[in-house]
Amino acid sequence: MRTEIQLKRVFDPPGKDDGYRILVDRLWPRGVSKAVAQIDLWAKELTPSTKLRQWFHAEPGRRAEFADRYLAELSLQREKIKAILASVPTSQIVLVTATPDLVHGHAAILLGFLRTIMPSSD
Repeated sequence: MRTEIQLKRVFDPPGKDDGYRILVDRLWPRGVSKAVAQIDLWAKELTPSTKLRQWFHAEPGRRAEFADRYLAELSLQREKIKAILASVPTSQIVLVTATPDLVHGHAAILLGFLRTIMPSSD
């Protein structure tokens, strides 16, 4: 069975078909209780390092370089990340983030990375 991974904002209500919800933000989102968020795993190791996050927020125009640096961080943790994916008890995963931009934020970069390391069902 092929694992399906989606992105969702933590401020959107959890769906019945979300499956396993993984928070992929280093900081807990303000104004959201743990009960409302319904997070199954808070995977800080999947997030950009504090140093990288602060570097990027100081000058958001560095998006391309941020993506390269974040992918390098993720690559260093490839085996640990594979173990996290292997421990998920369902084939439906939702990466949850407070980031307002799901298309260009770190969660989209993470999603692309995860799709490259997931075993193929072909």
